[in-house]
Amino acid sequence: MSEPERVKEDEKAGTAGREASAARVIGVLGAGTMGAGIAQLACRSGARTLLYDPIPEALERGLQRARQGLQREVERGRLSAEEAQAGAARLQAVDDLAAFAPCELVIEAVPERLELKHALYEQLSEIVSESCVLATNTSSLLVTAIAAGASRPGRVVGMHFFNPAPVMRLLEVVAGEQSEQDALAIAHATGEAMGKTVIRAGDGPGFLVNRCNRPFGLEALRLLQERIADIETIDRVCRMEGGFRMGPFELMDLVGVDTGFEIAKSFFAQSFGEPRWRPSPITARYVAAGLHGRKSGRGYYTYAPAGEGGAAGHRAEDPEPAGAAEPGLGEGVVVIAGGGRLADELRDAAGAAGYEVRSPHDPTGGVFPALIIDCDRQPPTAGSAAGSAAQRADRRAQGPALPQGGAHLVLCAAGSLQSLDPGGSAVGFHALTPLSQGSLVELTRSETSSPVAAGRAERFFKALGKHVAWVGDAPGLVLGRIVCQLINESAFALGEGVGGARDIDLGMVLGLSHPHGPFAWADTIGLDHVLAVLEALCEEYREERYRPAPVLRRLVQAGRLGVETGAGFFDYED
Repeated sequence: MSEPERVKEDEKAGTAGREASAARVIGVLGAGTMGAGIAQLACRSGARTLLYDPIPEALERGLQRARQGLQREVERGRLSAEEAQAGAARLQAVDDLAAFAPCELVIEAVPERLELKHALYEQLSEIVSESCVLATNTSSLLVTAIAAGASRPGRVVGMHFFNPAPVMRLLEVVAGEQSEQDALAIAHATGEAMGKTVIRAGDGPGFLVNRCNRPFGLEALRLLQERIADIETIDRVCRMEGGFRMGPFELMDLVGVDTGFEIAKSFFAQSFGEPRWRPSPITARYVAAGLHGRKSGRGYYTYAPAGEGGAAGHRAEDPEPAGAAEPGLGEGVVVIAGGGRLADELRDAAGAAGYEVRSPHDPTGGVFPALIIDCDRQPPTAGSAAGSAAQRADRRAQGPALPQGGAHLVLCAAGSLQSLDPGGSAVGFHALTPLSQGSLVELTRSETSSPVAAGRAERFFKALGKHVAWVGDAPGLVLGRIVCQLINESAFALGEGVGGARDIDLGMVLGLSHPHGPFAWADTIGLDHVLAVLEALCEEYREERYRPAPVLRRLVQAGRLGVETGAGFFDYED
């Protein structure tokens, strides 16, 4: 079976067994913040809902929290007063697990301790019927491991709600090794009755969404470790160029640096040392120093105490988009070489800004271009300067020659600036499509880069309405590295059958508020561009961490490069 056919078959398999009725009697085990939120969703969906916690005070707090949540939904216009009242009437606190006997579904939301969950599942197995589904809300333990405590492990599934459960639109339904299809279907239907967009995931570290998001923080930490950019610049690039709501360091501070470090260690241990998931020594140092993020007042940023500006005061606001350029800023000739969507978007944007745009084929007429932008540069394969010069001469002989005499700007996708222009005067840049959605472009320079090229590059992107950020040299620079690794991790998950392409994209957008799903973004960028960045990183660092996923490589080999070719991870109509 070909790779495109296999991806489609996985999508079909992910929808199998979803025809089922939602549970009409739901037990919620654990009345903490998550349990109370799940109980609110369950009673609102029309199910009789039983809430249990072994600590009476916690049970009472959870009951009140769920009822208050219903009232807040009324205040926000999401429920009528009558609907909230009916939901509250369906919610009942119970003081004994035996009260769960009539439940069709029990959702467990207790602390993440395997021995505790095993004891509870053993008890529940003696109380509920053989058809009852036992669902765990775990986010860090394997569903398969939890199911070992039940007498009927086939009835155990994962229902991973995202916090806060009543607000977040996503639910992951996770299949353990022995989970039965009808049990998964009941969980799926119940999640939809609760108003959630439900995606399917296979069992494994982080399931689907948290796994695919691993590179967002880990690659940012690696960039910081290599001094490619500082914390503020990395976060600003992700927000302004990538469209992320928060930068990775802001997010790590919000989650808790110590919490993130424990998760990272768990991923690495459960994978038996997967290089892509290696924890960062930077995080280890921060945790040792007690710098745990917002909750400790200091993490990657310093936070003002409550009442003195709060956490929002940790960074300066991003500058507004540059907007319309000054008249005359875009005057002159620019030559843009190379194919692909980014080169096409640069041509369109430069023309709209007032530049006269030419290709390497066009005669110069004796006019030297202000800037020559090379979007097609490939790294030399020989190690010596002579070999590099010979290869550049070969490329000039085989393709259109770039004009001489202008300042050069090189796209750093297939390599770092140093590898693409060794000893040369060019400046490097990187940007991702769609170019129009970002308000910032990254630039880099080497020790031999021309100040004239740097100035003209800044002027060019200013004319296009973009801010610039100067960063260190590396394939993909900052955002390209992070996004290509997000795509790569998602492609590994797809190839391993952890989830389907559409479920992965939905999960990343709805569960984590990413600006695009990784596969839709890859199809827009061009899978060949993504693969070029990953191969360049793999070549430069010689680390397994950057090896491209087989699915990605096979799609490129099959000519499925994304939107431009009409097919990539997804198919596109003409």
